[in-house]
Amino acid sequence: MKSTISTHAQGTLEWKQDRAGRATGSRAKDILASIKSGEAAARRDYRIQLGLERLTGMPADDFFVSKEMMWGTEQEPFARMAYEEKTGLIVQECGFICLTDFMAGCSVDGFIEFEGRKGVWEAKCPKSSTHLGYLEADRLPPEHAPQILHNLWATDAEFADFVSFDPRMPEHLQLFIHRVERNEKAISDYEAEVVDFLLGVDEMVLRLMEKAA
Repeated sequence: MKSTISTHAQGTLEWKQDRAGRATGSRAKDILASIKSGEAAARRDYRIQLGLERLTGMPADDFFVSKEMMWGTEQEPFARMAYEEKTGLIVQECGFICLTDFMAGCSVDGFIEFEGRKGVWEAKCPKSSTHLGYLEADRLPPEHAPQILHNLWATDAEFADFVSFDPRMPEHLQLFIHRVERNEKAISDYEAEVVDFLLGVDEMVLRLMEKAA
């Protein structure tokens, strides 16, 4: 997948502008949202948001930051250190990835390499009850599966390590790691969904531009 990598720090206005109008991994679940008939509200709302961003050239996402989200951001460096100590792998941080052939991109938490294979590192530092649920289920949390799928698609990575970290837990329960191997059928199906979604954004923007003319 051809792409360029932004050098702007995450959360800055420049970073938000890099993302504007592009389908991103954090909203992959909205792209995949479906109902029995018609368009799911989450999918429609995201399509409208991307159209608005393309028409105005400005990010429309409000980027609300809750206490839990702030905690997660603050703890991510410690999650990275815990993961590196546990696995012996080094996490390489990366800027926003803009795809060349699609109006899409992703902000991965990092890249890793294992036995010559490229991997994506995705970390969450949730509230303790959520972390405990991840440990109990011992699988990729379904709510994060769309983002992992999107980022595997966008980066051509061969696998992803999903990580949950909570320093408030007993030491042996602080780190949860689940590896997801690339599934070409799932990637192909997802790309078809993204293409269809982006076509809808393109058509909406074109209709509005013609109306203005």
